[in-house]
Amino acid sequence: MRMREQLPPGPYAPRAVQTLGWWTRPHAYLERCRSRYGKRFTVRLLGPPPFVMHSEPEHIREIFTAPPEVLHPGEGAAILEPVVGTSSVILLDEDAHLEQRKLMLPAFHGEKMHALTGLVEDVTAREVESWPRDEPVPFHRRLQKLTLEIILRAVFGLDVGERLDAMRERLTAILEYGAQPLANLPQLQRSRPWPNKWDRFVGLRSEADALIFDLVAERRGERAERGDVLSMLLAARHEDGTEMSAQELRDELMTLLVAGHETTASELAWAFERLPRVPGVLARLVAEIDAGDDDAYLTATVQETLRRRPVLPNVAPRLVKQPVEVAGWRYEPGVCLVANAYLTHHDPEIYEDPYAFRPERFLGEGPGTYTWIPFGGGRRRCLGASFAQLEMKIVLRAVLARYELAGAGEGLELTRRRSITVSPGRGARAVLRERTGRGDVAGRSSAAGRPVRSPAVHA
Repeated sequence: MRMREQLPPGPYAPRAVQTLGWWTRPHAYLERCRSRYGKRFTVRLLGPPPFVMHSEPEHIREIFTAPPEVLHPGEGAAILEPVVGTSSVILLDEDAHLEQRKLMLPAFHGEKMHALTGLVEDVTAREVESWPRDEPVPFHRRLQKLTLEIILRAVFGLDVGERLDAMRERLTAILEYGAQPLANLPQLQRSRPWPNKWDRFVGLRSEADALIFDLVAERRGERAERGDVLSMLLAARHEDGTEMSAQELRDELMTLLVAGHETTASELAWAFERLPRVPGVLARLVAEIDAGDDDAYLTATVQETLRRRPVLPNVAPRLVKQPVEVAGWRYEPGVCLVANAYLTHHDPEIYEDPYAFRPERFLGEGPGTYTWIPFGGGRRRCLGASFAQLEMKIVLRAVLARYELAGAGEGLELTRRRSITVSPGRGARAVLRERTGRGDVAGRSSAAGRPVRSPAVHA
């Protein structure tokens, strides 16, 4: 076999050893590989095909713009199928993916997302009010609870009551199952030592599905207009004029849950962990929020958090289906090409002093298409990217308008994996203190210049 037909070099350790490094020290493992093998290298993990990591922007451009029949991100993300279902837009490829994406895209239009702002503010205000003060607290769990509540209210369209409580309970358990290491090895899920956990997961999934199907059937019969994402999906039509089936709706709702719950919660947790360590950034951010007439620095802070700590270290693997050449290297079917967000975001040739937290780098000039990829790119870019950033801005504004955010004084937090995401190792420990002389969140103005609505509006 000629050298050009082989895979790029990478670690020679057994798959189990590489998987252990990948799981336990994800950032350090990637850094070591790049240091030894360069910006293109191959890792071999238990379960999936070989991953060829790329962190050169031109390589990433070629991967993102490759024809859909050549690279299949859907097949590369098959690990999510037990939760999101076979109709999920994440798992579809080629024409099927394009059609499903077209159905969902209108629900994430800027105006639609803006209409949900008040609801997100209300849910956030209620949750933030209950958070403990004046003691070191791991906030990741609380942020998970908050982002789940936002999805259940804004995406599923659930009102406060028994159905919301039942859905919250089951979905929380399902997501906890997915965060366990062996859940990332589909071939082991149904075998020992996991049969009992797998059976419990299937039972919880069936209960959650029943609740979703009941909700869909009920909402189909309603005449009232709602602004939640489920209502928008119910109004969507395939090219032949047919509506989305109950199974399609279920799978897309679960996709939005998986894509928008743990990811946003972990990204906010990193913001809570990072900001107290850069007092100049925090002070400038609070000053902008207090002024209430601009959110440029808040936007840049969110973008820098997503750069510095992308919760998905790599973009969805793209399975090679037809021979393809990327940056002079020929790949045959059966390997996955992976754009690595973490390594791209921490390349000194792209970002000056890449390990520093500097929102200023995004003021006046937005992130690059192939150098800032926390949401992927190309035709597979995350549908909920705008909503996730809106949510982060609302939460940070609500917290910093009312509280002083301080570190727990315990040193840096290392990373830990939760399923395919990376979060702060100690849960983002921080301290909230009341800001003296400040009004509460409900009385402050949002960046849009209007008062935040009372939490009772959507109760």
